[in-house]
Amino acid sequence: MAGRVIVSENSRTALTLTPNNVQAKKFPQYLAAILATLAAMVGGSFMSWTSSALPLLQEPCSVPHITDEEGSWIGSLLNLGAFVGALPAGLVADRIGRRTTLCVLALPLVTSWLLIAFSGSVAQLFVGRFLGGFAVGAVSVAAPTYIAELAESSIRGALGTLFQLQITIGVLFGYLAGMVGDPRALSLTCCALPVLFLVTFFCMPESPVFLLSKNRKDDAKKALQWFRGKDYDVEDELTKMLDTIQEAERNKASLGDLLSSRGTVRALIVSLGLMTFQQMSGVNAVIFYSGKIFEASGSSMSPTTASIVIGIVQVLATYVSSLLIDRAGRRILLLISSSVMGLCLSILALYFYLQVQEYDVRSISWLPLGSVSIFIIVFSVGFGPIPWIMFGELFPNNVKGVASAITASFNWILAFTVTKVFQNMLDLLGSPVTFCIFSAMCVTGTIFTAILVPETKGKDLKEIQLELSGEKSTRELESVVSDSRKITLSYTKPV
Repeated sequence: MAGRVIVSENSRTALTLTPNNVQAKKFPQYLAAILATLAAMVGGSFMSWTSSALPLLQEPCSVPHITDEEGSWIGSLLNLGAFVGALPAGLVADRIGRRTTLCVLALPLVTSWLLIAFSGSVAQLFVGRFLGGFAVGAVSVAAPTYIAELAESSIRGALGTLFQLQITIGVLFGYLAGMVGDPRALSLTCCALPVLFLVTFFCMPESPVFLLSKNRKDDAKKALQWFRGKDYDVEDELTKMLDTIQEAERNKASLGDLLSSRGTVRALIVSLGLMTFQQMSGVNAVIFYSGKIFEASGSSMSPTTASIVIGIVQVLATYVSSLLIDRAGRRILLLISSSVMGLCLSILALYFYLQVQEYDVRSISWLPLGSVSIFIIVFSVGFGPIPWIMFGELFPNNVKGVASAITASFNWILAFTVTKVFQNMLDLLGSPVTFCIFSAMCVTGTIFTAILVPETKGKDLKEIQLELSGEKSTRELESVVSDSRKITLSYTKPV
């Protein structure tokens, strides 16, 4: 039985909440989100590939043989390609669909791994890494959008963390595959991931929001029914989706419109700020060059083993984040994450300072592994997944396409910058100063979060927009309609 319209004002419709004793199924939503984010796992394997492959490619007998400078470009070109790929991804996903876009991206992902595996020159490695990055950047826009549009609000945060979780699993996969000790075998092993993604995800439904936006209501209903279970009444939710889409179409916005509203400007500041501090924490430098960090620290643990330990820790911590994010809240996890990251990097800087000053640090050779492991844990709980979740929550639908492209591209160009200059910073400034700079950025991120970042836990997208715009819900009226149902009628007015 569908909901009956009781209020319609300014294109917004309130519905009765009809009795529906059947709860929506969670398994289909988790399944679709997990399969969609297998593409993110591919991205994670690209990230950790450098840690295993670069030392092998720098051996004298390696073909191709690379220098330190070429190695820094190989590491950072992934992020440069992702910056380029993220820019048009939102528009393409709006044109052909989120699911279709993700399936198409499997082709360049496979091609890039084959180029890397059979490369006979440094130039071919450059092309393979850039092409892979292009696809990963597009995935970083299309996959979170797909997940956000299929998820119930009660598990939106948990499903949102799956993108970062799959990246960490991909990173660990790359570390483990690196144990084969051969760059070609490593690349071919990683090439299996995009094939697995395409074969499994191809059967998933398209986003119901996208289908509604193309006036395919019957297809949208079938898709939503699949995500919620065959016995669940989807009519009310479908009607609300349609109303939101129609409102967004009437207020369709451009880049100029993104900057014309107080709410969207503040959302953009918060979103870009979170992405800035996510990348300026130095996390990609730590992941890409984890082997070299432990080798330079003089740790008794082999670089390969240490990298695998870090990969396992990152996966477990990101999983914990998926359990906490809809309970503890986004803001508190961000504050804990950035402050502890700053402390860990300070300790790491102190260790390298003592080493440079020729103190005997053999008794604390475990400290780099401990500091980096805790750093990865708190990053994975807070600043890893939450910026990606929040940029999907902060923007209204009419500017979300433009905003997502800007935010994702900004993230990737920062990742490129940090990864590219990390080796130069080490050569020019030394390890102690380099990690002090990253620590200072984490402290600044804590201050930024405390002052500007709103809490979005438990709020629907409309409530978040009202808060960003300087408006707030003034009251909620509840009246019992019958023993089996209630009507909740909320209205807002400017403060």
